Amino acid sequence: MTSALVLFSGGQDSTTCLIYALTRYERVLTIGFEYGQRHAAELACRQDILSEIARAPGKKWAPVTDLVVNLPDFSRLNADALTGSLAISEQPGALPTTFVPGRNLIFLTYAAAYAFGQGITDLVCGMGETDYSGYPDCREATLESMERSLSLGLDSPIRIVAPLMHRSKAETWKFAESLGGEWAVELIRVKTHTCYANERDHLHEYGYGCGVCPSCVLRKKGWEEYQAWKEKSTDPSVPWQLLVCFVRQIRQ
Repeated sequence: MTSALVLFSGGQDSTTCLIYALTRYERVLTIGFEYGQRHAAELACRQDILSEIARAPGKKWAPVTDLVVNLPDFSRLNADALTGSLAISEQPGALPTTFVPGRNLIFLTYAAAYAFGQGITDLVCGMGETDYSGYPDCREATLESMERSLSLGLDSPIRIVAPLMHRSKAETWKFAESLGGEWAVELIRVKTHTCYANERDHLHEYGYGCGVCPSCVLRKKGWEEYQAWKEKSTDPSVPWQLLVCFVRQIRQ
């Protein structure tokens, strides 16, 4: 039986990765982390998403085993905008204030420890370096280094699978559609949360959020590009788009 542990936050990327894992592994576990994050709505979305996935139309996925781990409050270690009182900002040549130092490294370490006890080698995560906020712990080189370190430290193989590493946000929407059709796109649009400001009162075309934080801006941009791609791909005046879609499906 093939197994995977998905680092599942309740956001767009990790939910896409969860659907990806369910289509490729026979046994899927999820792990989430409570670390004093400002956008707690993301964590609160997890059970609703898992419930929707459990009754996905036409899918025969095995039940997902979920675990939430409470970590020490990261705000005690450093000042940042996601766990502390700093304002959300991005300055050229500097890390954004939403960067939480060491966060993904710690997440992967805890996930690997849990996976080890479950007899799992594959950790599936939503990190990517194509459309991202400049976080150094989302880079491919970082994950490759972590993969080696965790395998050595556990004396057991650990494989970090990052299916979104080289996908833009628009391509992430396309990828979700290729995995689960319109059902997956609508699930991600309505049920997931990525807004740094923790705003979940207004539903935009791309999902809930404040509409102005870096995460919302990136998600909106990806959604608009995805919608433009869909319009072109269904335009009968450009039949070559059908061939492009077919090639992309094969590659994915």
